[in-house]
Amino acid sequence: MAALLLKGVSIASIDGVLFDKDGTLSHSEPNLLKLAEQRIKTAVDLWSATGDASQSRCLEETLRKAFGMHQSTLHPGGTLAVAAREDNILSMATVFCLFELTWTEALNLAHNCFEGVDQEFGCSHQPSPLLPDAGKVLQRFQDGGLLNAVISNDTSRGIRRFLDHHQLSSRIASIWSADDIPRKPDPKAVDQLCRRLGISPQRCALVGDAETDLQMAIDADIGCVIGYTGGWSLPPDLPSAEHLLDHWSDLELDSDT
Repeated sequence: MAALLLKGVSIASIDGVLFDKDGTLSHSEPNLLKLAEQRIKTAVDLWSATGDASQSRCLEETLRKAFGMHQSTLHPGGTLAVAAREDNILSMATVFCLFELTWTEALNLAHNCFEGVDQEFGCSHQPSPLLPDAGKVLQRFQDGGLLNAVISNDTSRGIRRFLDHHQLSSRIASIWSADDIPRKPDPKAVDQLCRRLGISPQRCALVGDAETDLQMAIDADIGCVIGYTGGWSLPPDLPSAEHLLDHWSDLELDSDT
């Protein structure tokens, strides 16, 4: 058990911390924007080959709105920032339906788009960089006797690749990914992850950058709910946060408690 300090003030006594990944540990926005651009270009190209090419511009703009894109920024609560890959496929397919494709046609086109782009993107791009001091916090918490875990809507492979790339795997006791059932934001995902760790949700803190993360934590009876605001160009709106964290350097541990 250790005291979690925010700007020097004790906010909880905990045994472990559950971390979101994208926008919390990783600076994901630049890579996600590149991914979105490739998906949209591919989607428009596929559409133009089968549909009404005169509507291509309108399709592109609708897809941008669906993914939460605005000029050179990504909405931190939007589909691409928060939802899992399968959810984003459904989002794209729904947009295709607005352009008069059947659901079967739309879903097939969306799957074809994602499969091609994701394979190319995964091979050509390194994992997103760590946000400042995130790695130091993980090390500090591990050294202080806490169990660190990652709960994310990325795939297990994506999480492991990120952790391995930044040499963080030894600092993470367990993960919960989009491949696990149920996936977040189902509060049972938190319950199951805490069981893997062997600790009570009430003795955990959760740090996330999305309102869905924080609502999930509250519903799972997590002991300390922290909203992280420093991962996006547009700071997320997190009304359910018990505490707001702007910089990882503001979070410390007093293991003498």
